[in-house]
Amino acid sequence: MIFKVCIISILFFISCTVSPRYSGGGSHVKSKTKNLKIKTVNKGNVLRGVSSWYGPNFHGKLTANGEVYDMYGVTAAHKTLTLGTVVRVTNLDNEKSLILRINDRGPYVDGRILDCSFGAAKKLGFHEKGTANVEIKIIEEGDGVYMHHK
Repeated sequence: MIFKVCIISILFFISCTVSPRYSGGGSHVKSKTKNLKIKTVNKGNVLRGVSSWYGPNFHGKLTANGEVYDMYGVTAAHKTLTLGTVVRVTNLDNEKSLILRINDRGPYVDGRILDCSFGAAKKLGFHEKGTANVEIKIIEEGDGVYMHHK
């Protein structure tokens, strides 16, 4: 009897642990973030490439800077830009533009330079297609501060 109670207690406590931010598949893989060097950028620098969007698998989980991810918000993930960096993202396919803040790491799919939140992708007009050619202009470099929750 005591053995069964111990096993049930252990299983209960294991099931209550917090799931890791990068679990569940998708374009984010935690192991690939270990050896990245943060890119030094200056105001006005411009990057170009392909952006994708991410949403449902990460909604409500913590981002790399400690915020709770809101897929309907207007934020983005970049592999190396300092967290908190503010950028103007322009969809080169339709010329729609939006100011975003980098609060997460990614994408981890070859050939992509930015992962926008679903809300940002919708405003930029590529939420249905899934990807877009974008230009990223650095407006303000972030402070890289991790947000702690009480």
